[in-house]
Amino acid sequence: MAITDWPQDERPRERLLAQGAGVLSDAELLAIFLRVGIPGKSAVDLARELIRHFGSLTQLFAASLDAFSAIPGMGPAKYAQLQAVLEMSKRALSEGLKERNAFSTPGAVRDYLRLNLAGLPHEVFYALWLDAQNRLIVGEELFRGSLTQTSVYPREVVKRALWHNAAAVVLAHNHPSGVAEPSSADEHLTRELRQALALVDVRVLDHFIVAGASQPLSFAERGLL
Repeated sequence: MAITDWPQDERPRERLLAQGAGVLSDAELLAIFLRVGIPGKSAVDLARELIRHFGSLTQLFAASLDAFSAIPGMGPAKYAQLQAVLEMSKRALSEGLKERNAFSTPGAVRDYLRLNLAGLPHEVFYALWLDAQNRLIVGEELFRGSLTQTSVYPREVVKRALWHNAAAVVLAHNHPSGVAEPSSADEHLTRELRQALALVDVRVLDHFIVAGASQPLSFAERGLL
C-alpha cells in the first residue's frame, strides 16, 4: 500500500508536522527524505530495507557511493542529497559549538563527533581546538591509520595547537571495531598528549572514543584524565 493510501494521521510527513520529528522512527524520518518508494515498496518499506542492509543510520551515512547505489531505487542523486543533509548537520553543530561554550549544551560535542567519526572504516585521531571560553575554533583530523591502530605524534599535535592559538582541546578517536572501551595504549597516549600540551598551556578537557552508534565514551567521565 502506498503511503498516500494510509490514514492521514499515520503518514510520516503529516505526523512530523503535527507532533514534531522526535516522534518518528528512524525509518519514518528516512522515508520523508526518500519521498517515494519503488514498485512494490513504499518509502517506509524502502527506508527499513536500507537501515537493515547497512545496520544503522550511522552506517548508512558512512556508506560509499557504490554500496549505496547497489540498493534498488538508490543512485548518485539520492547519495548526493544524503551527503548534503549530513554535511549541513555537521555545519549546524559546528556553528553552535563556535557560538557558545562547547560544554554548555550536554551532548553537543558527542553529536558532533559521532557525525564526523562514527561509521568510518579506518581509525582517525581528531581534535576540537577551543579558545579560552571553550568555544570551538575548528575541528581537525590529525592522523589517519589502519583498522587497528593510528600513529599519533605529540610533537605534531603541539604544533597544531600553536597554529590555531588554542587554549584547550578535546581529543577524539574512533574504534571501527564498534567497541568503545579504552585500551591501555589509549590511556598512555592521553597522558602523553596531556603532558606535552601542558608545556604550551593548552588544557586537555576530554578524550572521547567514538564507536558505532553507541554513546561516545568520555575519559573525563571515567576518571581517566
